[in-house]
Amino acid sequence: MSAEAITASVSQLAPVAKERDRFALLALPGLLYLGILFALPLLILLVKSLINAEGDLSLAGYAAFFSDPFNLSVFWRTLRVALLTTLLSLVLAYPTAFAMVRAGGWILTLMLVAMVLPLSVGVIVKAFSWSIVLRSNGIVNQALMGLGLVDEPVRLLFTETALVFGAANIFLPFMVLPIYAVVRQLDPNLSGAAATLGSGPLRTFLTVTLPLTLPGIIAGVAFVFSLAVSMYVIPSLIVGERHQNLAMMIARAFLFLRNEQLGSVIAVVLLAIATAVVFSSALLLRLVERRQR
Repeated sequence: MSAEAITASVSQLAPVAKERDRFALLALPGLLYLGILFALPLLILLVKSLINAEGDLSLAGYAAFFSDPFNLSVFWRTLRVALLTTLLSLVLAYPTAFAMVRAGGWILTLMLVAMVLPLSVGVIVKAFSWSIVLRSNGIVNQALMGLGLVDEPVRLLFTETALVFGAANIFLPFMVLPIYAVVRQLDPNLSGAAATLGSGPLRTFLTVTLPLTLPGIIAGVAFVFSLAVSMYVIPSLIVGERHQNLAMMIARAFLFLRNEQLGSVIAVVLLAIATAVVFSSALLLRLVERRQR
């Protein structure tokens, strides 16, 4: 290629690059907003977590937190509840997404409304409704006694199981909608094509359907796990102080103990978990996209 041709091609690309730079400036207000109201407070928390009582930089706060058996039990409980909530949401959301794709007309509209409408209701209302349903004279216990399955009310409220089911119900739309967005783009003839090649239903699901829906699964898992690991209102109303999590410990450290270092340490630990989930999901999405090309 001659020097004149290279110069001409560069001159043609220059306006396109300038136009992209101008459009990039549109993100500046949002970045400034997030930087001032989100990143800066997190940076302050990080600094406070590293300052000891004498005002020196130290990792003693993290060492004290992870050396306490009670703190470790709360840490692992938070991860366990978040993982179980995510798994239950995935089990419920995956077939629901396929049912929504197969549905049509007013049925699909009704299902979409059922998924989106709960998002407009406050978390406090939804969590408190679960506390009403699961209490000793709630609907579940009345149904169990009415069917003769139990003679007296069963203790459902203030249990970890109740927390997992309540949280999964509240976070379910965040799992259904990403999977639904991916499933609706699948070619409906893929299953038939796999069957004509001798593939059974299970093999077709494992080798065709599941790999193609992995982007939606990864996105939904990242959403639900990040929300479940940091939830505060839901466990406060469903289990109370009986089963604390990291978010409840943060509130307790700041509001009752007046221990800013402890609250900052737990907040940074919780932020590290959420950040690891986001980066891991982004990495997995890139690997899945590369394999599907």
